[in-house]
Amino acid sequence: MTPLVTQTAATPTTTPQTSAQNGDEVGDRPLGLFDPITLRGQRFRNRLWVAPMCQYSAEREDGVPTDWHLVHLGALARGGAGAVIAEATSVTPEGRISPQDLGLWNDEQLEAFRPITAFIRSQGSVPGVQLAHAGRKASTFRPWSAEQGTVAADRGGWQTVAPSAVAFEGYDEPVALTTAEVGGLVEAFRVAARRSVDAGFELIELHAAHGYLLHQFLSPLSNERTDEYGGSLENRARLLLEVVRAVRAEVGDDYPLLVRFSATDWAEGGWDEDDTATVAAWSREAGADLFDISTGGLVAGVSIPVGLGYQVRFAEHVRTQAEVETGAVGLIVGAEQADEIVASGRADVVLMAREFLRDPHFPLRAAAELGVELDYVPAQYQRAPFRAR
Repeated sequence: MTPLVTQTAATPTTTPQTSAQNGDEVGDRPLGLFDPITLRGQRFRNRLWVAPMCQYSAEREDGVPTDWHLVHLGALARGGAGAVIAEATSVTPEGRISPQDLGLWNDEQLEAFRPITAFIRSQGSVPGVQLAHAGRKASTFRPWSAEQGTVAADRGGWQTVAPSAVAFEGYDEPVALTTAEVGGLVEAFRVAARRSVDAGFELIELHAAHGYLLHQFLSPLSNERTDEYGGSLENRARLLLEVVRAVRAEVGDDYPLLVRFSATDWAEGGWDEDDTATVAAWSREAGADLFDISTGGLVAGVSIPVGLGYQVRFAEHVRTQAEVETGAVGLIVGAEQADEIVASGRADVVLMAREFLRDPHFPLRAAAELGVELDYVPAQYQRAPFRAR
């Protein structure tokens, strides 16, 4: 268990560019979950962050966030997270996973995000957004719909696009993007990044995981192209690297930029953890700062050995092999489990999702369980102190 420490605004920060090796310490103790971390010009009060979680709740099907998003994301910030990363937010209308997904392709969406980011910031958390394009996995019914698969055009759906005309199992066949259209996607990510900054987001994550468009380009199982965006690993990574460079140029040098990878397709002949480490190193050179390491999502029907922390080893592999900063995800459900991941040097931050849905105040409870005093418990809640379970 981490020794009792008090985190205050004056606590020294750790710059991740100099802390990528195992055995990082603060004084005579290892780094812990509640030690701050700095990425470029942005300080995060702790290393326990909210992973992006799709809500499928843009009610008018126009990509505009609603009061649901304000309350949902605001509660997570109030609960003590170091960063709150909003769900996969599409850079084009055709890039939405479902017709009810959020977007940042117009100024109405930008303006609707501003009160949300302002509230997150007011609670001491860093507001982040995951910019995405779903590619061949777009235009689908949301998970709780009675219907599944692709939404037809006459019901609000659209023609999907992908690196190649290879369908995801159970979905309609996409149209392969032309080389010129691929270049247009780089511009769409760049413009969405500018809107993200103007909307008040202080962190951007690029979604190159879970079988969505950037992942589709990376994996040879979905990318059968013969132009400069297909074939070799360098070519398959070209779009992602162009997006990273374009976004970095747009947001400037002091702005944190993350990339989420699926470290393996869990399928023979697919994308794997060594490919991920290689491309993470290239992405770092292109301007990315930290890599959020998940797995899977590209192909259906694969066997995945799911268990507590089952994806942490991939974050550790990428961190070690590429010498980059990583975030760990995947069935991380307890305070000691999360703290050990950071203290042992397996990852630099921990991103959680379902546990935050169960308890938006999980960080405050986790700190109590670990014996860590925090100075950011909401004053309005101090009559009900957070205690270990």
